[in-house]
Amino acid sequence: MRTLLVLVGIAALVILAGMVTGFINIDQTQTAQLPRIEGGQAPEFKADVGKIDLGTERKVIEVPKVEVERPGAEPTPTQ
Repeated sequence: MRTLLVLVGIAALVILAGMVTGFINIDQTQTAQLPRIEGGQAPEFKADVGKIDLGTERKVIEVPKVEVERPGAEPTPTQ
């Protein structure tokens, strides 16, 4: 139960942060109406969200060459 509440809280914080930064814009386009005998009308919303474009680019990067020389047969120090 706690895990579900934590996940809902995190989702609400992410949506709130998106709205504050302007990444998400939500506008109500249709108002709600209570049902008289039957029917009714749910509110309608329009959400404009930001767009992120991802792409690739080829680049040539020079990497330094590293050479490792193994030590020769040096005697190990004795104690």
